[in-house]
Amino acid sequence: MAVRQPTPTPVATAQTPLSGEPRAVQPSATPSAMTDRLFCQAMLPKVSRTFAVCIRLLPPKLEHSVLVAYLLCRIADTIEDTTTLGGSDKARLLDDFRGCLHGEGEATSLREAFDGATSDEERLAHDADSVLREYRHLPAAHQEAIRPFVQEMCAGMAEFATRERASRSGDVALETVADLERYCYYVAGTVGHLLTDLFRLQGRSLAADQYHELKDLATSFGLGLQLTNIIKDVADDRRRGWTFVPRQLCQLAGIRPEELQDEGHREQAGHVMRQLIDKAKGHLCDALEYTTRLPRRWYRVRLFCLTSLYFAVNTIRLAEQDQRLLDPSHKVKISRSTVYRTLRITKLVAPSNGLVRAYFRHLAGNAWHCTNPVS
Repeated sequence: MAVRQPTPTPVATAQTPLSGEPRAVQPSATPSAMTDRLFCQAMLPKVSRTFAVCIRLLPPKLEHSVLVAYLLCRIADTIEDTTTLGGSDKARLLDDFRGCLHGEGEATSLREAFDGATSDEERLAHDADSVLREYRHLPAAHQEAIRPFVQEMCAGMAEFATRERASRSGDVALETVADLERYCYYVAGTVGHLLTDLFRLQGRSLAADQYHELKDLATSFGLGLQLTNIIKDVADDRRRGWTFVPRQLCQLAGIRPEELQDEGHREQAGHVMRQLIDKAKGHLCDALEYTTRLPRRWYRVRLFCLTSLYFAVNTIRLAEQDQRLLDPSHKVKISRSTVYRTLRITKLVAPSNGLVRAYFRHLAGNAWHCTNPVS
């Protein structure tokens, strides 16, 4: 699916912050500038078809900045996910990439590490310099909204990479529920805060109290989406030697993480997965609160957020009803018709908080209750 090309955004003049924070980089124009932009636009649907659909809903002034921010996060995610590198090598690459966001340095170590790229994700990491150059051409305020959270993501991923603990089967599992929440914050909660700070940069200012309300919910929004991914991808993660289902939850059910897919432990595994699903539901209720607190005049931002939320609710409902959720040969995935129907209805309900909540209840079902509704 082609990505709509936004109008190029002029580079803003950066001022040296009084706080001592690093100054946003404002590079001079280069012959490769358009090549970098086209590379970023072409790579997005290759590494995430769903996000490529959602991002086109954003206002043009935000679309390209969010696209670049997403690709930066996806590069970090690719480093973390690779099975060809050990924990210390991943941590080194993440630290190198984190440092590239401070200045004009090149991501030489990533280019070398992914020299034999065999997937679109690895090609993206190999050509990280194209994304970094495009990031440096964003307005200074947009760079400053993106940088700290991508850097925090990299630091958190590096922390988990260096403390990986293998089970007796050779698989790697998180130890506690607190570990799971901390991990989800680094890989997704940071994205919630990054997007909130980018949203704030729109033409009309956001009241301070509204901004703080959104920031209070931003982490939970990210955790809800990440837990949804973890739940639907249990089988895929296991195939690459990882499980994000905490050992603590499994032990309370009387099994080990590596036994989640064993037919003989189906009842215990189902209990564990229901606990994760309930936790995801709670965070997605917070995501609903987040979207209803976005100003109604931000119609396209609300569309962007609601689409991701409704996709997640559809996925959770599918997962909790799917008897083959843990089947290694099965993949939980909402249908294309569900995607298009959700997009159509979201465009209709987005301006009204009452309709936003009604459609959420329709998708979630009567047994899924969100407390403390906001009118």
